[in-house]
Amino acid sequence: MELNIVLVEPQIPQNTGNISRTCAVTGAKLHLVRPFGFEITDKHLKRAGLDYWDKLEIFYYDDWNDFVSKNEGEYFFFTTKGKNVYSDINYPDNAYIIFGREDKGLPEQLLHQYPERCARIPMRNELRSLNLSNSVAVAAYEVLRQWEFPDLSREGKLTKYTW
Repeated sequence: MELNIVLVEPQIPQNTGNISRTCAVTGAKLHLVRPFGFEITDKHLKRAGLDYWDKLEIFYYDDWNDFVSKNEGEYFFFTTKGKNVYSDINYPDNAYIIFGREDKGLPEQLLHQYPERCARIPMRNELRSLNLSNSVAVAAYEVLRQWEFPDLSREGKLTKYTW
């Protein structure tokens, strides 16, 4: 099973760093679509990702059209404007879960083209949105839950005791 996390024009390096860590621990591939609001060498990005960068499959694209031309699979757009609750969608193998900029989200023209592929994480109406890195974690683990957590350890170990 293959999960792909796509960030379109991410602006905050700490969010991208945290998301890279989520991708590393889950085995998801990370796709970053330019332009970015930071440099990939940003110390905040690296610090948030800690020592997981070498355990991550990461791909870079010049823009949305470049991404689409190089990736086939089913796209799911996570947005506060979504028509569907994210947990009501069945995610197939090779799913791409796509997130927009922290300040603007994904373009409405794109969302309008795929209304049944727009997913919303339920939240209170009077508040704007969850943090991007939290939204990615919620979405990724829902997909993995549906897939019964392939290749992920389900049980931890105590360091001084046994279960």
